[in-house]
Amino acid sequence: MGTAATTLSTLLNNKVTITTPRVSYVTMNELSAQYDRPCVFIHISYISGIDGNNILILKEHDVKVITDLMMGGDGTNTDGELSELHLSAISEAMNQMMGSAATSLSSMFNRKIDISPPIANIVETYNEMDETLPQFLNDNFVIVAFKMQIGDLIDSEIMQLYPKEFAQELLNMFMPSA
Repeated sequence: MGTAATTLSTLLNNKVTITTPRVSYVTMNELSAQYDRPCVFIHISYISGIDGNNILILKEHDVKVITDLMMGGDGTNTDGELSELHLSAISEAMNQMMGSAATSLSSMFNRKIDISPPIANIVETYNEMDETLPQFLNDNFVIVAFKMQIGDLIDSEIMQLYPKEFAQELLNMFMPSA
């Protein structure tokens, strides 16, 4: 995610800091109790090199600030509802961020790793989620949460959700058994 922060910083022309992750294992009910809505779920699949997918969650306000910065604004034009423009812009930002992260993983594991184009959805309530979201959210899953700061505009959190099996595969790649 350090590489992803650098990419986002370049894209937004703003300092971006992403902290060391906090990892937990939760259910959707537990996530629902701790995360504001509406929010944006960005679904990204790995299409080569590793087999899995993940979801990034961003707060509505953070998406609006990032979108405004991408459109040349100063990050303060955050009025109004989230639109297709917001979803398209945040998908592109996350595509570039996660593309950088995939390139970094490729170097670490010495194999080509590619991602799918991100799919962004506005989530108003967790119990009425869009059917296009992955089934792994129906079971326990892994959350990797990072504190994210963008200049003095955002001091928030970005989360990645992983199926348990995919998180285990990544762990095994980082720490192969002896």
